[in-house]
Amino acid sequence: MLLEREEVNPDRPHKDGRTPLYGAAWNGHEAVVKMLLELKEVKPDNPEHDSRTTPLWGAAYNGHEGVVKMLLERDEVDPDKPHKDGRTPLWAAAWNGHEGVVKMLLELKEVKPDNPEHDSRTPLWGAAYNGHERVVKMLLERDEVNPNKPDNGDETPLFRAAFNGHEGVVKMLLEREEVKPDNPEKDGQMTPLWGAASSGHGRVVKMLLERDEVDPDKPRKDGRTPLRAAAWNGHEGVVKMLLERDEVKPDSPDNDGQTPLWSAAYNGHERVVKLLLERDEVSPDKSHNDGGTPLWNAAHNGHEGVVKLLLERDEVDPDKPVGDKPINGGRTPLWIAAFNGQVGVVKMLLERDGVSPDKPDNEGRTPLWRAASNGHEGVVKMLLERSEVNPDKPDNEGWTPLWAAVAEGHAEVVKMLLELDDVNPDKPDNEGRIPLLFAAMSGHAGVVKILLEQAKVHPDKPTNIAQTALFHATIHGHVGVVKILLERDDVHPDKPTPNTGLTPLSLAALRGHPGVAKFLLEQGEVDPDKPNIDGRTPLLCTAWNGHTEVVKILLEQDDVSPDKPDHDGRTPLSYAAGNGYADVVEILLKRDDVDPSKQDLYGQTPLRLATRHGNTAVLALLRPRDP
Repeated sequence: MLLEREEVNPDRPHKDGRTPLYGAAWNGHEAVVKMLLELKEVKPDNPEHDSRTTPLWGAAYNGHEGVVKMLLERDEVDPDKPHKDGRTPLWAAAWNGHEGVVKMLLELKEVKPDNPEHDSRTPLWGAAYNGHERVVKMLLERDEVNPNKPDNGDETPLFRAAFNGHEGVVKMLLEREEVKPDNPEKDGQMTPLWGAASSGHGRVVKMLLERDEVDPDKPRKDGRTPLRAAAWNGHEGVVKMLLERDEVKPDSPDNDGQTPLWSAAYNGHERVVKLLLERDEVSPDKSHNDGGTPLWNAAHNGHEGVVKLLLERDEVDPDKPVGDKPINGGRTPLWIAAFNGQVGVVKMLLERDGVSPDKPDNEGRTPLWRAASNGHEGVVKMLLERSEVNPDKPDNEGWTPLWAAVAEGHAEVVKMLLELDDVNPDKPDNEGRIPLLFAAMSGHAGVVKILLEQAKVHPDKPTNIAQTALFHATIHGHVGVVKILLERDDVHPDKPTPNTGLTPLSLAALRGHPGVAKFLLEQGEVDPDKPNIDGRTPLLCTAWNGHTEVVKILLEQDDVSPDKPDHDGRTPLSYAAGNGYADVVEILLKRDDVDPSKQDLYGQTPLRLATRHGNTAVLALLRPRDP
């Protein structure tokens, strides 16, 4: 009906250049295609704008044989016209395995059956990649087709078929003399055998190993052999086949020193580990370049079956640490298993006489320390049952296992450790910080409570730089911890730090913690206007940093002087103005007891400070108030 109307343009494209014919061809609507092709206005080979694909390309890609046939009957249609990336209709049909379309196109002399797209991938390459055996067979029957033609990365049709496990395609390609079955690709230097071994395609591996030209132990550029690849991925059948070959070195390390056994142990492939351990050439305790042995890595990842197999070998040192690096060296299999909470592995290792359960790493951190830090209760319990384990042993920073558990908030581990008489709950680290201080700093209220129940804990004990638990709870805004600490008679809510004179309220004001500030002001002993050693009151501290809510809370106190200057003569308004806090300036200007033109010791008024710093919003508030 529409085509009968004169005003209807049958070839009018969509904004992306797709004509009605293109749409019909793409979707395989033969009757519509036929109608449109009968109209002289319709150009049957017009490409769309984006990818430059023609109606024929779309029909070929989607396998619409009837449409392809109609389009090929038109002289104007170029049967080999490529997509913008060089992919022809034949390439598209071959990629998707449309045999009928491929057959039709190959019958045309204009079609070049070996034409590559821009990455040098031919129709054969695409069909081999996707395993379309019949299409591959048709293309291989053409003399012009090079069965060994690589793409830009030197990946041949055989490489791709082998990597993807297409046995039938591999078999066909291997029957061709031109095909080099051991050619590596460019990037990683992987051969077809390497790809098949890595992906676990046993039958393809078998076919390739039957070829004399194939080196079964040929490594990738990183030194990883087909055996190492198969072992890493746990392909037992492939590993078995490769181990039957005399040319294969079963203990050959890659460039990082990782052997096939190391790789299988790392990933927990027990059967592969067992196969490799049956070989005399395989060293079961061989370290990679960073020092980790197969046992160490199996312990790290919690592969209990592999750990058991390795511990049965006399050559394996169950206490061998990783390297001697200052930061992460000296870590034994037990250490790493404890770190990761591998309870079963820890149990097995502790049953061995050669394992030291308290051996520290190079940072002085023992297996117990690490288990405590990460909250692994089961591991902590096992280690504490060993008499050789010192439960209060500090690391190089002076942090004990209790310290480590406290810092991370592991309350149950803290309880376990505190049940032991030889654990000092108040033991300071090298900077004089006690566990309570860190619990307070981190906001672990439950742990704070547990520690305060210990008679030996001094809740107001300062660090080397005079910081207390209350200091840290306040400065970090942990209201719950502040409340718990202030329930103690021996913690003073208004005690200033000797080096700065800042009180807990000043700290809360400085950092902008309204909840903490409010709670402290409810304590009768707190002076809300107490200055520090520089003469700065809590109000001045909070105005300085623009904490509006705390400013409001402090101004509600009768004994707070809103215009009290520090030793430089600067008032809360001066600092708020100079730093551009318009909201705070506005609040302070509403007070009758605030002088907006008050000069500091250097003759600077709030207006002048705001002008100097270019704070336009503040200037708008101050100009009408400054004579």
